[in-house]
Amino acid sequence: MSLLVVGLSHRSAPVSVLERAALTTDAQVKLLQDTVAAEPAAEAAVLATCNRIELYADVDKFHAGVAELSTLLAQHSGVGLEELTPYLYVHYEDRAVHHLFSVACGLDSMVVGEGQILGQIKDSLARAQELHSAGRLLNDLFQQALRVGKRAHSETGIDRAGQSLVTFGLEQLARGGDVQQWARGKKALVIGAGSMSSLAAATLARAGVAEVVVANRTFDRAERLAQILMEGDDTDVAARAVPMESVPAELTRADVAVSCTGATGLVLTAGSVAEAIEGRTPAPSAVPGEDAPGGGPAAGPGAQRGGPSGTGLGSEDGCPLDLSAVQGTAGFSVLGEAAVAGMAAADLEQHAAWVDNGTAGGDRRTAGAPARPAQTGTLDPAADTDAITALAATAATVGRIPERRRPEPVEEPQRPEPVLFLLDLAMPRDIDAAVHRLGGVRLVDIESLAEASAGAPMAADVDQVRRIVSDEVAAFGAALRAAHITPTVVALRTMAADVVAGEIARLDGRLPGLDDKHRAEITQTVRRVVDKLLHAPTVRVKQLAAEPGGAGYADALRTLFDLDPETVAAVSRAEESTTQRDRGPA
Repeated sequence: MSLLVVGLSHRSAPVSVLERAALTTDAQVKLLQDTVAAEPAAEAAVLATCNRIELYADVDKFHAGVAELSTLLAQHSGVGLEELTPYLYVHYEDRAVHHLFSVACGLDSMVVGEGQILGQIKDSLARAQELHSAGRLLNDLFQQALRVGKRAHSETGIDRAGQSLVTFGLEQLARGGDVQQWARGKKALVIGAGSMSSLAAATLARAGVAEVVVANRTFDRAERLAQILMEGDDTDVAARAVPMESVPAELTRADVAVSCTGATGLVLTAGSVAEAIEGRTPAPSAVPGEDAPGGGPAAGPGAQRGGPSGTGLGSEDGCPLDLSAVQGTAGFSVLGEAAVAGMAAADLEQHAAWVDNGTAGGDRRTAGAPARPAQTGTLDPAADTDAITALAATAATVGRIPERRRPEPVEEPQRPEPVLFLLDLAMPRDIDAAVHRLGGVRLVDIESLAEASAGAPMAADVDQVRRIVSDEVAAFGAALRAAHITPTVVALRTMAADVVAGEIARLDGRLPGLDDKHRAEITQTVRRVVDKLLHAPTVRVKQLAAEPGGAGYADALRTLFDLDPETVAAVSRAEESTTQRDRGPA
């Protein structure tokens, strides 16, 4: 059997895909159950966080395992396999071990070095143990990953590079300024009472906010979190719990709100946020030049941006695309260059040709510019030849093909200062992305955190952590290979002991008058001879098996001594049963 991991993360997939592929707790349980029920897999564990979804399994066939795990991920995430496949990555055997150890150390996190991932790995192992989907391999792997992560944080300065996603998010809200100075005296609303929300509440309390209001669907959990905040020795924050129904009212008096729930739909819409800030800023409805939200098109993800003539983006006469419909597609954004997200390349070419060439819908030439031939579906060979010649000459002169000429940038009016700061740490998102367009609001979500962290510098200690990971991967691989041959060695020694017992019994039959003293001496002598003969080969075969490519020595040993495969398997099952019984919770 061999370790295989199939997954996707913020490094391989856009946030829009991660958001759609996010697994609920129930979906994770069903995925584990279906994975271990599948033919190629014997063990399984799921690591699902806000920026990664990974399925680990012990498989007996690589290609069949990849196909099965990819299919199961697609089925349970609800994203089609063809759409999901380009974003999936696969790691096998030592590479899979290296990947998990790197994840545990925070090297693969959105915020390098963050320590929250250790708790998430621990939860992942606990869930697999509870469902009995983790056997010896995954138990050992995840336990060792936790130890490697702790070692990296204790032996290096990776903590100087890393911070929690919550802290990083608050820094982004403060635009890189001092979080404590920014947070001092503010009223905070925390939506959710899980691990991430609890961390956010505690971080805000330590930063110096005046009040923390906790809202959760289960009111008891909200009350418990508020009580913990009130009893903390390192803060004097006022804290109280409210039901989820009170969120709109609490939002009207909050300065900062953090949301991280397990909801499958939006917790805060653009309209509800617009209502919450009404009257708190001179221009709360929208950025100047955009339609007003909270009842108008800007209140939702399909909102239209006004064009030069004041009409909606999708209402210009003659445009071959229904852009208002395109805006409603997943991943579409009206911000800057992202306005083309979600549009197929063919659609963009079609629209660009319409804009540049002025097809039906009027002549869009600037005054004084020469007219272009209408796009009738036929080409003018002479015009094409002249254009190609001119283009080649330009490319030869400047060394590149000139870019399409773009309009002069229009200076946008300055946005009003935020009166409400929102941090969305949920996946899928809790807060409508259209909130980005509201004046007087600053929203930081997983997508903006990913962009901000892409250029963040890493500490010099990262190299030391990488060396730790490499050493630990080698040690884990050696131990795994050595453990693989142990059942064979035990079976060999068991067979030798049976041979000794049989020969002593035969001696008793031939020398019935042998006294106990001499019989014991003969028995001990025979056993010493057998032990000495087996000692060097068994020690050496364990050493060889621990080296890369050493797995074949177990097969050679079984063949040379004609060991019964079922005996070896029985020893392996007995050892695993003992390990499972002795192993405590993660």
